[in-house]
Amino acid sequence: MMSRYELIIYWSDADDAFLVEVPELPGCMADGATYQEAVANAEQVIAEWIETAKEMGRPIPAPRGRRVYA
Repeated sequence: MMSRYELIIYWSDADDAFLVEVPELPGCMADGATYQEAVANAEQVIAEWIETAKEMGRPIPAPRGRRVYA
């Protein structure tokens, strides 16, 4: 599954891993030893976040797409 949510990916020396934040889904984060692993883990966490939100009857934000900076 390839989500359309924005991913912010960066290396963390403290964690010795790539970290991924999904700003459109509060609290949704993942990590991985490689860039590819981190993205794959993020896709799984996004699916779990959405499933949990559905089970709890909470709204699921629509992906906003590319951010535009002024």
